[in-house]
Amino acid sequence: MSDEPTPLERMVELEIKLAYQDHVIRELDALVRAFGDRLDRAERELKTLKEAMVSPAVPLGSQNEPPPHY
Repeated sequence: MSDEPTPLERMVELEIKLAYQDHVIRELDALVRAFGDRLDRAERELKTLKEAMVSPAVPLGSQNEPPPHY
């Protein structure tokens, strides 16, 4: 007798592998989407921080002006 799997056994094995791969692909897709969302939020926050550093909301006094308590 041969150790070779029957065509039915091969088909069942392939269906099991396909189901596993579909599951993994769905999990990876969800992970990539979540990371994409996090990256978008981080980029927006970075842009906001850069804009705040370039033009502060509260204007600063002269650099040579002494503090008010002097």
